[in-house]
Amino acid sequence: MRSKNARGGGGHDAEGLLDELYATPPPDFVSRRKELAARAKADRRVEDVRRIRAARRPTLAAWAGNLLLRSQPVESQRFLELGRALREAYRTLDTDGIKELSQQRRSIVSALSRQAAALAREAGHQLSEAAQQDVASTLRAVLADQEAADRWAAGRLERGLTPPAEFPSSAGVTADAPQKPARAPTAQRSSRTQAKDELGERRRRRQEELAQARKAAAMADQLLREQRAGQQEADASLQQARDRLDHARQQESAAEKQLRGACERLRAAEQEQREAEEQCQAAADAVTRAERSAQDAGQEAERLLGPAGQA
Repeated sequence: MRSKNARGGGGHDAEGLLDELYATPPPDFVSRRKELAARAKADRRVEDVRRIRAARRPTLAAWAGNLLLRSQPVESQRFLELGRALREAYRTLDTDGIKELSQQRRSIVSALSRQAAALAREAGHQLSEAAQQDVASTLRAVLADQEAADRWAAGRLERGLTPPAEFPSSAGVTADAPQKPARAPTAQRSSRTQAKDELGERRRRRQEELAQARKAAAMADQLLREQRAGQQEADASLQQARDRLDHARQQESAAEKQLRGACERLRAAEQEQREAEEQCQAAADAVTRAERSAQDAGQEAERLLGPAGQA
């Protein structure tokens, strides 16, 4: 992995700011770049401002590859080591060995690609099928090519990486290289000694290469087992999350049902209240009218009794 610059500033140097920038999801990249450039400008770090402004927004797949590197440092380091071992051993493997390692390589790349997609999803960004294929292509390039591995290890990919058509092969002499022509009869003894030495050297080199191949296969198996274990844990966590979501939806449905019932009861109570208020108002109006009628009747009686009392 790329070592961080340890200059003063508590991670506010250009390296730290660029790491922070490339950890930012692509939709927020430009605004974050402006913010970090402004921070460096306020500190009068002109060169840092230039480097930050020169940073280009990564594709979603490239960002997911960077996210995988940062989120899974141990697994990423092992993946880089596996790539080195594979590149070293690949040139001398037999057909069966190449087939076995190719199958393991495909499984590991597939597992890490799914993990990158899961990390992106957890961060709120869903990778399309094309983006997931781009992540897988980048990981294949990391295994096959040292330059691609170095670029991924820096954690600042802007675009996906394209793997070579085949693993690189050595241009040097291998165990299957043709023998040199025999020397003249006058030098047969020294020729036999040299041939014996060359044979021993080829055997020693072959043993080292086979040991390297076995190491690569063992690393591939270990990484694949870890990825499968991680996938099982992720599947279990996903199932738990789905169960919690189903339970929450059931609770929401029950709450909505209770709310609808409460709203209906509230509307019925409000209707009853309005009817009671109307009845109360009607009764009050009737009392008012009765009082007025009684008053009028009393006044009429007094008027009629008035002349009779005077007589």
